[in-house]
Amino acid sequence: MALITQARDLKRRKARERTGYFVAEGVRAVEELLRSPLDVHGALVSPQLAATPRGIALREALAARVATVTEVDDADFATAADTETPQGVLAIAAIPARTWDTVPAVDPLRVLVLDAVQDPGNVGTMLRTAAALGVAATAALPGTVDLWNAKVVRSAMGAHFTHPAFATTWQELDAWRAPHHVALWGADARGVALEARPAGLPARLALIVGNEGAGLTADARDRIERPVALPIADVESLNVAVAAGILLYTLRPDAGVRAGS
Repeated sequence: MALITQARDLKRRKARERTGYFVAEGVRAVEELLRSPLDVHGALVSPQLAATPRGIALREALAARVATVTEVDDADFATAADTETPQGVLAIAAIPARTWDTVPAVDPLRVLVLDAVQDPGNVGTMLRTAAALGVAATAALPGTVDLWNAKVVRSAMGAHFTHPAFATTWQELDAWRAPHHVALWGADARGVALEARPAGLPARLALIVGNEGAGLTADARDRIERPVALPIADVESLNVAVAAGILLYTLRPDAGVRAGS
């Protein structure tokens, strides 16, 4: 299959799941992809990429790393691009095979779990935040946007090219948590407001955040051991990505881990 045809096809989640490939689009995303250990299948470029020294350097890096680099005109490139103002470069890479088996059961441990979070921008931001704060992995439960959606990839800015992020099920989450003694706390506006630096945190903790409008699902509420919230004033709630970032920072291991919990 021609790269341009493959790129167009990979706009669909079913195609990504069937083939095991995703698209990274834009100069920043492709630069980060080339720095990662992921297998880059091929790249598509247009004359627009050569308009800047940075673009020229990226074109040279692609030629040195990627076996197949296809040049097309700007009009054809636009049919494969996902953005309204494409930058003349996209790359197709293999989705990494990640599961709970790749998450080390160490002390301390923090994991982020996404419960039917649907906005790709929010998901990408949370992936980048989790990576920045040393979270061991991010797992996406059913109902969550595909982690390899083009908008998620752009928003994460390359974070999950290296940060372990993968789709999971409730059954898989349960099977992993139980033997590793991982506590499950849930972000909930009606939960216990966290102190700025809470003491006695579990050594192994998974934080679950819910849908932007509906909050945590019934499956999540049935499982969480402690609903937690932020002490906010004058507004009803925060954007889920903002709330997740503050909670992950508040719950970071050096904020008062209780060993052996």
